[in-house]
Amino acid sequence: MTDLSLRADLPASSPSRRLIAAGIIRRTSGRTLTVRVTPTGVTGTIRKAVAR
Repeated sequence: MTDLSLRADLPASSPSRRLIAAGIIRRTSGRTLTVRVTPTGVTGTIRKAVAR
């Protein structure tokens, strides 16, 4: 994957722009799956979906 820079004069791998966390939220019939990835590890939960 290529690092993209918002400014042309700022290097893409600048230490001031680093990924803190990434994750997904997936809703299926009756359940919500949440997964979060951070530098310290991966966490996840599965919960019953709430009526909206």
